[in-house]
Amino acid sequence: MLLKITRLAIVSTLLSISAGAGLGADVIELKTGQKLEGDVLKETGGELVLDLGVDIIRIPTSQIKSRQAKGEATKPEGDAKSEKHEIYSTAELPVRTIKELAFKFGEGVVLVQTPSGLGSGFILDERGHCVTNYHVVEQETRIAVTIFHKNAAGEFVRRRIDEVAIVALNPFFDLALLQIPVQKDIRFQPVFLARENDQREGDEVFAIGNPLGLERSVSQGIISTRNRNMSGITFIQTTAEINPGNSGGPLFNLRGEVVGVTNMKLMFSEGLGFAIPVAYVKHFLDNRDAFAFDKNNPNSGFRYLEAPRRKNFSVVPAPAQK
Repeated sequence: MLLKITRLAIVSTLLSISAGAGLGADVIELKTGQKLEGDVLKETGGELVLDLGVDIIRIPTSQIKSRQAKGEATKPEGDAKSEKHEIYSTAELPVRTIKELAFKFGEGVVLVQTPSGLGSGFILDERGHCVTNYHVVEQETRIAVTIFHKNAAGEFVRRRIDEVAIVALNPFFDLALLQIPVQKDIRFQPVFLARENDQREGDEVFAIGNPLGLERSVSQGIISTRNRNMSGITFIQTTAEINPGNSGGPLFNLRGEVVGVTNMKLMFSEGLGFAIPVAYVKHFLDNRDAFAFDKNNPNSGFRYLEAPRRKNFSVVPAPAQK
């Protein structure tokens, strides 16, 4: 709700905040779709005071979808303290409802399709870098994604994009980095990775993905444990529903930060889903050159040798002499 105030009522306040007055003309887009243009007089206490020329209004920041200065690109509200890495970003985001976060970051989650199956993924930057699971694209080179972008009415519209390239593969942590061809008429919506791997048991999380091909499904849960050890790798265990097709999708916290990549569940059980922690994801992305995919030589060449076997099982080996 926008709150109108008279010029007389605000004059004394504005005189005392001359340093903040006249912050510049902005175009404010509300979550309802309307846009307002005017001079920002003050921004404090969860409100933004805007001079429309014929009136002055207060706009709760929780109702602002984006704020754009004249001549600048649109900048989502709350992302001002973002930190840009080479192909991914982190940010200090406010806590919001799952409904708001699913609408805000839903464009960043994609459906990954191969001749043998499908999975999910999420976009990291405007160049189309996308994370998914290794097992989603394993032994595949023909990959397509379906993105869901918002139209002018705020509705999600499908767009299938073919010829997706494989950039890097990490079979150890079940991670893959893809690159979606840039589209002239669509701007990719990236998601943010969590700055710290500091989630705790009981924290609320939610997953967005495409289980069994059911597009843009949202499931809510909590973190059951943050360090479940399986096959020598630490996973996040969550009660958020994870099903085939969710693989490679993001696990968000209540700030809309990706804290993990969903990759498996225990069969014949409920509420036992698992995600790859964001610390592993960052390590993979920061060192992606070590996992670079070469289409002319897809085999990495590594091979683990078994330890020598004992020949006499009746005798316990004596300790080595110093």
